[in-house]
Amino acid sequence: MTTYPKIQLSRLRDIGWSLWDPIGLATIKDAWKDSPPADEYDSYLLHVASLFRQKASEEECVRYLENIEVDHMGLESRHDTRLRTEQTVRAIGKYLASLPG
Repeated sequence: MTTYPKIQLSRLRDIGWSLWDPIGLATIKDAWKDSPPADEYDSYLLHVASLFRQKASEEECVRYLENIEVDHMGLESRHDTRLRTEQTVRAIGKYLASLPG
């Protein structure tokens, strides 16, 4: 069994809220941190981290977040949907690569 370093949820939240935020809840920089919906994207961001740990490609992770935004949340695909999901996935991948081990 492979042991992975512990992921800091706060770091994933920083990434998700600053780069992805498909619902548009972060209207003021860092205001989300003290708000009730702070955990709104946790399961999706943790799933991306899990996909990476299962050796999924960046493209698979991007498609997952796009699917969550458009199909699961029922939001329309916007001109920046792909860019936001790509940036989020890259940032999560970079964060995971920076962890010890």
